[in-house]
Amino acid sequence: MTEQPRLYLLCGLLCDAYTFHHQVTALSGACDVQVVDFFGLDSLEAMARKVLDDAPARFSICGFSMGGRVALKLMEMAPARVDRLCLMDTGVGPVVEGEAEKRQILVDLARQKGNVALIDSWLPPMLHPVRRNDPAFIGPLGDMIQRATPEIFARQQKALLTRTDARPVLPGIRIPTYVVVGRQDEWSTVAQHEDFAAMIPGAKLVVIEESGHFVPVEQPQAVSTVLLDMMKA
Repeated sequence: MTEQPRLYLLCGLLCDAYTFHHQVTALSGACDVQVVDFFGLDSLEAMARKVLDDAPARFSICGFSMGGRVALKLMEMAPARVDRLCLMDTGVGPVVEGEAEKRQILVDLARQKGNVALIDSWLPPMLHPVRRNDPAFIGPLGDMIQRATPEIFARQQKALLTRTDARPVLPGIRIPTYVVVGRQDEWSTVAQHEDFAAMIPGAKLVVIEESGHFVPVEQPQAVSTVLLDMMKA
């Protein structure tokens, strides 16, 4: 019996397996799906190493948000081992002016009031406007945020603030690559994704309609369809 190809779904900031629960079900017959969170780690290299230490000789990756930056670190560290790549609602550039101060405000808020405070401050701007005041939608995401701790949040923010510019990696990518973004993502915009998709030879840009930043949860079927298509490439 032929072994199923392995697909790693790489979590974003404060995210765990809930982020991809729809995709795990949808893709279970097509590939061996593994969700990786990055609780306790404070560098993108350590996060990438966590994946590599578990991975078979060849595998595919989909990185959401911070996980997209981990995916690009994997492309830097072990490009010959990756068969397919999806970069989802993420960024590729270095730290920008004022970013550290903005992230520190959130870290301080979590330390002072707990991660519950992030549900009202950090989460809503990342969602499509129609979902920002929907308790049924926000509830499970809020539970996920509270499963992490302020220290986990601080460590992951440190990883993002010590990142390097990933743009030099992009032109060397020679595998099937999908760049996915929610149309209403105000955190990492469509224009941003158009720019870096153009730097990856043959990359396919997919804009998911009626979605903010959390596309795997906001438009689960559309994301699952993209990943199923990628795994056939």
